[in-house]
Amino acid sequence: MTVLPSFDPRQVPVTGVDAHLPKVREQALQPQALAQRFARSHVWTPELLGEPRFSDRAPVHASVLVPLVMRDAGLAVLLTQRTVHLSSHSGQIAFPGGKADPEDASATDTALREAQEEIGLDHRFVEVLGSLPMYTTGSAFIVTPVVALVQPGYTMTPNPHEVADAFEVPLDFLMDPANHRRHAVEWAGARREWFSMPYVDGSTERFIWGATAGMLRNLYRFLLD
Repeated sequence: MTVLPSFDPRQVPVTGVDAHLPKVREQALQPQALAQRFARSHVWTPELLGEPRFSDRAPVHASVLVPLVMRDAGLAVLLTQRTVHLSSHSGQIAFPGGKADPEDASATDTALREAQEEIGLDHRFVEVLGSLPMYTTGSAFIVTPVVALVQPGYTMTPNPHEVADAFEVPLDFLMDPANHRRHAVEWAGARREWFSMPYVDGSTERFIWGATAGMLRNLYRFLLD
């Protein structure tokens, strides 16, 4: 979600917390279980398909990689903090990814290429599981989230022009709706609603919100039953 420079999503009131919903079972968060879930036909309904549009530009196709790093303590989601000078989604927490190039053969190719360009993630460490439904941002990006397992031996080299920081958040934290907060605000003539999933990383709060939180919420729904 692209925002005005003065807009701070942390200051928008919380309208609810989804602690009443069930968390994803621990067994469903194992690498083999995830691979099986993506491999078989699975009927489910995504909760979020996009945001109210506020950009006048033509829609742009993009892909992100949802990298699930296989740690001894369990899977962890690899996320980035975008640099503040970028023209869209600046300063926000995001998955590695970006716009599709004409040379990309598929949405998966876009996600893998962008992950290598942004954080130096080599394809050899990545096992693609499948994709979640496309998510359209208010800034007119039509995003395909590509979910993948990542072997832990990779070397990360963030591109300093695009990535200010990179870090991991336990998948079980993100798949527990007790950590899913709802927000709402009137902005640009429309009511805007989104999720946030703040994660305390040592002394740092990682404020995951907007499109990234929306795609994680869809992953939660995909894995729930």
